[in-house]
Amino acid sequence: MAPLSATNGVKSYDYLVIGGGSGGLASARRAAGVYGAKAAIIEASGVMGGTCVNVGCVPKKVMWYCSDVADTVREAREYGFENVNGEAVFNWTKIKEKRDAYIKRLNGIYEKNLQKDDVDYVFGRAKFISKDTVEVDLLDGGKQQYTAKHILVAVGGHPNIPKLPGAEHGIDSDGFFRLTEQPKRVAIVGAGYIAIEFGGMFNGLGSDVTIVYRGKSILRGFDPMVTETIADEYKKRGITMHAESTPKQVTKNDDGSLTLELESGEKITVDCLIWATGRVPDTPSLGLDAAGIKTDGKKGYIAVDDYQNTNVEGVYALGDVCGKMELTPVAIAAGRRLAERIFGGEQFKEAKLDYTNIPSVVFAHPEVGSIGLTQPEAEEKYGKDNIKVYTSSFTAMYYAMLEKKGPTKYKIVCAGPEEKVVGLHIVGMGSAEILQGFGVAIKMGATKKDFDSCVAIHPTSAEELVTMR
Repeated sequence: MAPLSATNGVKSYDYLVIGGGSGGLASARRAAGVYGAKAAIIEASGVMGGTCVNVGCVPKKVMWYCSDVADTVREAREYGFENVNGEAVFNWTKIKEKRDAYIKRLNGIYEKNLQKDDVDYVFGRAKFISKDTVEVDLLDGGKQQYTAKHILVAVGGHPNIPKLPGAEHGIDSDGFFRLTEQPKRVAIVGAGYIAIEFGGMFNGLGSDVTIVYRGKSILRGFDPMVTETIADEYKKRGITMHAESTPKQVTKNDDGSLTLELESGEKITVDCLIWATGRVPDTPSLGLDAAGIKTDGKKGYIAVDDYQNTNVEGVYALGDVCGKMELTPVAIAAGRRLAERIFGGEQFKEAKLDYTNIPSVVFAHPEVGSIGLTQPEAEEKYGKDNIKVYTSSFTAMYYAMLEKKGPTKYKIVCAGPEEKVVGLHIVGMGSAEILQGFGVAIKMGATKKDFDSCVAIHPTSAEELVTMR
């Protein structure tokens, strides 16, 4: 369907989705395209795709590729390419233009897919005026009310900026994708996915990088093997890691540079400061009180049960707005299950997403892959005596021709006498692609014996996972 414009009266739908990100799009398309529901999407930003497509996973992966190619260029001479200049100049401005054009094409594809599945869509900011009706301030002017028996809230979130003097001089993760030139000196505050991924990218492309974080370790929630390996590798790559450090204030200098002062008194002068200090849900402007929708009372995450139901009948929420497993494929899967349960009939009446054993990756340098329980989590759940851990640390064959070696470390966490694989954690080249296949096996309940029964593919790094002793 074509984009909607304002008309008199209230427009009625079977399914109204607030938020045109990955989860909302997937749910609306499944409801309308498969089950014939009359569905519409309301998106506030003016473009479809949400954080992932516009200022997240997709453009981030483009920049990760750039950094990865830079590593390859530097290493090419050791593979016999003597005419390759190991210090090739990277054109940040040019790749930004190409990346932006790619994202714009994706935005158009999303709109075409909505039209193909007969999903109406409108650009504007929605707020509840009752439990089954929202009012939208349309981006092209005017207001319009929409009502539906089923309403899904999938508005996602936005970066959190700390409240301290001069914080406005820094940028957030959205701002990273607006940079038109590569900064020579970068400070990143944070220790999660975003901070570690951005830090690796900037470093690979030749910027001087400092990562500042409050805790003792990075990538909270990942297995200790992962956090220690990445931190050590980043230090070897020349990244300055400021653990147990808290920002105090930011000063903009006369030459345009920024000085980040820490509570310790140390000062760090950079050309660009990035806040990667978490995200918060986009709920304040939704008028949740008018519908009686409950949140967690802290950050504003909408409270839902295992079926994505809020406390209000007919109103649902999923994705980053709920604060549970904030990953794009999780939102997509949850959205499709929800549409199936609402519109798919008796066979789907219990449809819901299983949030256990969800694989995730960090596009660090090198990549990280993780699924299931960490070793400490497994020991707490099953008891240390009921856990067996297999590990392997080796040099991947790629580095055989190189003077500088990168780490490759794998860990399999098994539980019980049958040695069911309850956790898998891998660091090294190709980890993202490797994990997807092994994720299927672990989701199916694979044991260490099942891993061992698979004939290895040689020579690969992944063969270590089926040959550990």
